[in-house]
Amino acid sequence: MSEKEYPLLEVRELVAGIEGKTILNGVSLTLRKGEVHAIMGPNGSGKSTLSNVLMGHPAYEVLSGEVLYKGRNLLEMETDERAKAGVFLAFQYPTAIPGVTTVNFLRTALKSLRGQDMPARDFRKMLKEKLNELSMDESFATRYVNDGFSGGEKKRFEMLQMAMIQPELAIMDETDSGLDIDALRVVSENVNRMRGPNLGVLLITHYSRILTHITPDFVHVMAGGRIVTSGGKDLAHELEERGYDWLTNGKTKAEEVTANV
Repeated sequence: MSEKEYPLLEVRELVAGIEGKTILNGVSLTLRKGEVHAIMGPNGSGKSTLSNVLMGHPAYEVLSGEVLYKGRNLLEMETDERAKAGVFLAFQYPTAIPGVTTVNFLRTALKSLRGQDMPARDFRKMLKEKLNELSMDESFATRYVNDGFSGGEKKRFEMLQMAMIQPELAIMDETDSGLDIDALRVVSENVNRMRGPNLGVLLITHYSRILTHITPDFVHVMAGGRIVTSGGKDLAHELEERGYDWLTNGKTKAEEVTANV
């Protein structure tokens, strides 16, 4: 089977944790290029742990299971190898890097990922286009990375990185957290603009708010470190109406109706 025939991401019975505590208890999912999968769940369900494990955070330990990226064993790859292979993580809490300008950060990142420097003229043109798409002033390029940024500015910079790098798999760890209405709209528009046959998106969120702007192909609900149910976009609306309490009996509204017939 060629690389193109494999799913973009396959997670098989993944068990992982941190500092001796098991958090993921057998997570399985399959994501193909062109698809947007939303992962929802209450706090402590393992959503952010999953994103960290997929990106290769060294503090997390994989105890069992497999993760395949385009047919390759993702877990055997170092974090920088995963990035060079096309995996991107948008952080829930982006880190500030005083003294490093956003323009230098982005140009260095592109050089590292591509293995060669991008011509300065092409880089400036691309950066200007992406800043305009994100409604960001061009002076933003001279500011230090996330230093003194508002919450919305930090998340927009995550989207700017994503737009410049153009990954194949984008993992978005609660990117909507702390965003006001306007910032949420801009972030969502950028994801929708990039959406297409060459990109797969794993959108991790606690609320369904962002899913009113980004329509997922699949919605997965995590609880207790595993995916307890999956469905289409309507599942997100059900969660909005009912919260996560129904997970205790493992039944969606549709299943309850069927059971009572």
